[in-house]
Amino acid sequence: MNRGAILAVAVAVLAVGFGAWWFVRSLESGLSAARDQPAILVPRLSAGAQAGRDLFEANCATCHGADAGGTPSGPPLVHKIYEPSHHGDPAFLAAVRNGVRAHHWRFGDMPPVPGLSEEQVADIVRFVRALQRANGIE
Repeated sequence: MNRGAILAVAVAVLAVGFGAWWFVRSLESGLSAARDQPAILVPRLSAGAQAGRDLFEANCATCHGADAGGTPSGPPLVHKIYEPSHHGDPAFLAAVRNGVRAHHWRFGDMPPVPGLSEEQVADIVRFVRALQRANGIE
C-alpha cells in the first residue's frame, strides 16, 4: 500500500471515530435534557387544544408524559428539538401514522399510534404547540 492510500485510510478512520464520538455525545446531551426538563407551564387552552390534551393523555402521555415533558420511555415534546421550524405539524401526523425511527434520542423507535384521525392529531398538535409557546419554544 502506498503512502497516499495509508494516509487516506487513517483520515477516514479518524473521521468515522470523531463522527461516532460526536453522535454519542449529542445523544447523551439529549438524554440529560430529557431528564433535566423543568416543570412544564400549562397555559389556558383553546377548545381544540383541550381536546388535544385529552387525546394526548389517552394516546401519548404514557411515553411523552402528561404535560409532554418526557418520561423514561419517551422524549419530551416541549423541547427545542420539536420546535415548529424543526419538526413541523405534518411531522407529528407522519409520526402517529407511520411511527418514527429513533434519531434524536435513545428511547428506541416510536411505533405508529392506530385509531387517531387527522383531525384528532391536529388537536394533539394544537395542545403540544400551546405548551411549547407557553414554555418559550416557537
